[in-house]
Amino acid sequence: MGAAGGRAGFSVGLGLALASSAFIGSSFILKKKGLLRLCRRGRVRAGQGGHAYLREWLWWAGLLCMGVGEAANFAAYAFAPATLVTPLGALSVLVSAVLSSIFLNEQLNVHGKIGCILSVLGSTVMVIHAPQEEEVSSLESMAEKLKDPGFIVFAACILVSSLLLIFVAGPRYGQSNVLVYVLVCSAIGSLSVSCVKGLGIALKELFSGKPVLKEPLGWVLLVCLVICISVQINYLNKALDIFNTSVVTPIYYVLFTTAVMMCSAILFKEWQHMVLDNIIGTISGFLTIVSGIFLLHAFRDMPFTPDLLPLFLQQGRAELQATWRSADRHQSCQHQPLLSSEDQGSQSTEEEEEEGGSM
Repeated sequence: MGAAGGRAGFSVGLGLALASSAFIGSSFILKKKGLLRLCRRGRVRAGQGGHAYLREWLWWAGLLCMGVGEAANFAAYAFAPATLVTPLGALSVLVSAVLSSIFLNEQLNVHGKIGCILSVLGSTVMVIHAPQEEEVSSLESMAEKLKDPGFIVFAACILVSSLLLIFVAGPRYGQSNVLVYVLVCSAIGSLSVSCVKGLGIALKELFSGKPVLKEPLGWVLLVCLVICISVQINYLNKALDIFNTSVVTPIYYVLFTTAVMMCSAILFKEWQHMVLDNIIGTISGFLTIVSGIFLLHAFRDMPFTPDLLPLFLQQGRAELQATWRSADRHQSCQHQPLLSSEDQGSQSTEEEEEEGGSM
């Protein structure tokens, strides 16, 4: 019965994670469509300080989709392991890229298409090999996990390294090195995911009728979540303001997901009962998603032309084109008349003169 319940919870969490990616990816398209409509009407753009988008229903539809997606992502942590839910967030980038090429006429080059395929394949591999059973099912067990010495050491290392990055490395290298602020977001983000998972378990117990509101752990997790998200958003905005989005996004995804998987391995022991095949499959799926996200973002603005092909492929392409041209000429010669139009005209003139002479 417990195994069946674990598989059902896993399926619910997987469905919520996939729905979250679909809603969040679609929200960017709806918001962009709304902003483009305002731009065509001549309204002041949001980047110039305008707030006309607040009267655009498409923008509000996008905001609603994002809210639904974030709520589904929040709920997914209560049913499925964080090792599965967090990497699947990359699918929202894939959904946004595909829909933007369809509805916004944004070009998705060959690198982007290959990146989308790799992201789907990597996500499929992770779903197949992810841990199927939930190790933490109540706030009491969550409290026991938080008292584990391994997690206490991990959390202390995260906090100390984040403070060093903020107050020591930030003023010196924050404007020139993209890793400084992104590492802060990723490290603090791993703790925020743990808080989200604990609050999801608390909400699940609340709906089942347990007196969760009297438990201090739930309120502590809520306060910690607000602090972590505030720090995370602040330094992510700094990184996006200084560096290119195509650089920040893949690096942030890799570091954030890696930190969450490490935190989950230490706190929830999700990897403890996994066999070697599933561990290798999970890591391979994650690395495949990373490759896909890198191709999708790093080469987004690079046009794919035949000049970018290797020399041996360019030579083969030239030989193939020469073969096609010779075949076309051969085919056109088969349909040409035996005499040209001028020769036919002169021949008909001579025949008429001979007929006139004979008469």
